[in-house]
Amino acid sequence: MDRLDELAIFVRIVEEGSLARAAARLRRSPPAVTRALASLEDRIGLRLIDRTTRRLAPSEAGRALYDRARTLVADYEAATAGAPDAPVRGLLRITAPVQFGRRHIAPIVARFLDTHDGVEIELLLGDRNIDLIEEGVDIALRIGPLADSALSARLVGHVRRLWVASPTYLKRRGMPRTPADLTHHEALLGTLRGNTEWQFAGARRGAPPRLNGRLRADDVETRLRAAREGRGIAQLLSYQVADELASGRLVRLLQAFERPPLPVHLVTKGRAHRAPKIDAFVDFAARRLAALPVLSPA
Repeated sequence: MDRLDELAIFVRIVEEGSLARAAARLRRSPPAVTRALASLEDRIGLRLIDRTTRRLAPSEAGRALYDRARTLVADYEAATAGAPDAPVRGLLRITAPVQFGRRHIAPIVARFLDTHDGVEIELLLGDRNIDLIEEGVDIALRIGPLADSALSARLVGHVRRLWVASPTYLKRRGMPRTPADLTHHEALLGTLRGNTEWQFAGARRGAPPRLNGRLRADDVETRLRAAREGRGIAQLLSYQVADELASGRLVRLLQAFERPPLPVHLVTKGRAHRAPKIDAFVDFAARRLAALPVLSPA
């Protein structure tokens, strides 16, 4: 193992805060990573990592070395990545919301793998916005305003929050014309903040209408199925109900009271010294996502 490789392993250990996570990210065995750290500490003659019960952290000497090693390793990676015809290869970890990921990201991932033989991809689907650095994720598809300004983001389109119900439900209970009418309807609500109360554009200021509903579910598919079955009115994102609206199984309600669209971004940890595999996937995916009918340009 050369000395630059040892430094690269040390940098990854500090950034991951764990020997096991560093090994996984580097695709090395944990014993190999431990040996590299021990070799570096023996050669320098200083303890570089302090071990606590929950996390590894750099010592004072380790922090000083990390600041210099990170720049050195990043410069080396940037130099090799910038070489003509640098190959796109390595492991990519990508996260996306469950339904959007299944329907739209997974097919893009499959086509990208067909195009780049040297790439491996872990696709992590979940509706929680995970920390890219803490979880070791390279790319995230995010729906909604971005809270972290340190992230690099590429806008690929917009979606809307829609109220929908089935024709059978509306025939039985009537068509709501204003938000106030919802007090007389069954609301299919989520369990998380933002899904338990509905906000409306263009409505009079004051308390939102009282929502009544016997079914609450944290799962989008459950609320969507309940709406199709005529069990009530649901608020879902436009991409989640696109097929049902096109087929007539669901009807769009209260369109005049819809709030502004939500942006959809591909997010990475930053542009500086970014690996070719990340840029390649973002470019590849952004073109295909922007062409999706379920994403509007504005």
